[in-house]
Amino acid sequence: MGYLHDIVDRFRRTVTAYAGDDALMRAAVSASANVIVADGEVAGEEFEAALAGLRADPVLEKGYDGLMLQEELYDAIGRARTRAGRMQNLHAIEAIAGRPLEQRQSVFLIAADVADHEGISPVEHKALGEVAAALGLDMAALLG
Repeated sequence: MGYLHDIVDRFRRTVTAYAGDDALMRAAVSASANVIVADGEVAGEEFEAALAGLRADPVLEKGYDGLMLQEELYDAIGRARTRAGRMQNLHAIEAIAGRPLEQRQSVFLIAADVADHEGISPVEHKALGEVAAALGLDMAALLG
């Protein structure tokens, strides 16, 4: 039964990748946005790092074009400028907390790459900690 389950699971992931996985995409852009806005400024390099990370994810790359990802990231950054918006972004991240470890780690690492653009500042470290907690991940292990 394990072999059949693996085949069905792979097929499901392939279909999801091509159809788009809105929850995964929203979690990834929300995590990136909260980190981008954490230091109070939106640097173009951080935005580009987020887009590069989003495009590198195989599910997101197949399910969304670059313009769609840019628009979603802009929206998430707009939300992240307020406390209520950052909380909405955290809820989008928490929505995938039950997903496989690989997907949760991918979302966290995209945000970590954004934060690490010029070194992770204390406020970015705090934002990454919130992302890791929302995903149920050990931040120290992933950054170490």
